[in-house]
Amino acid sequence: MVGSSAFLPKLAIDLFTGCSTISLFGCLSQAFIIQSFGMVEILTFTIMGYDRYLAVGFPLRYHSLMTNRKVLQSLVIIWLMSMIGQFIGVMLVVRLTLCGNTIKNVYCEAMSLVRLACVSTAVSDSYGTTCTLLLVVGSLIIVIYCYIKTFLVCMKISMEASQKAIHTLVTHIITFSTFVAAIVFVTFRYRLNGGSLSTVTHIVISISGLMISFTLNPLIYGIRTEALKIKMIQTLKDVIQKQKLGISK
Repeated sequence: MVGSSAFLPKLAIDLFTGCSTISLFGCLSQAFIIQSFGMVEILTFTIMGYDRYLAVGFPLRYHSLMTNRKVLQSLVIIWLMSMIGQFIGVMLVVRLTLCGNTIKNVYCEAMSLVRLACVSTAVSDSYGTTCTLLLVVGSLIIVIYCYIKTFLVCMKISMEASQKAIHTLVTHIITFSTFVAAIVFVTFRYRLNGGSLSTVTHIVISISGLMISFTLNPLIYGIRTEALKIKMIQTLKDVIQKQKLGISK
């Protein structure tokens, strides 16, 4: 809700009105919200990986290890880390003198504004690169460790319980890896020979990166949820049956 509401309403208004401008304050606000969303999403996926490890590895102690209080504390820490980290990044952009007013994107992000600066951007570049690498690498290490430990536990339990646990893990792996790949691709496109990319290419990459998680998550979780999958198949069968009856008449 946070990520999409910072981007989609503004985009819809611009498409309907033909407007292609945004105030500097609005641009900075949008960048802060979208980037905070990305950081929150990755950290949430990381906590989910640890949560699945506890649920599979310590089923009898799970409710004492992962209490509602600990969940709330984790959420608060995730949001504080993300907002503080992105606030610092945005403030580093504010201090820059901008010599241009056209960004290669349909939504604002820190790097789009940094590329408009006519002064040294070494501090902003270093901060953005360091934060992104620490976030992605740290999350990957934790999640991979939890996956390995969980799979080792699955090998020791019954076949039915093992299949159920692995089913949950695979769903999490797909959504987590898809989102991380999109974030890395979008974040580092400026650093990977981004100066030679056209505006259209920048827009396609940034839109794809942001929309992938919005589009795939419901499909992945929906298709891999057995009850929902059965309901979807039954609905499709009913629709096909009704169409056949209509044609026969």
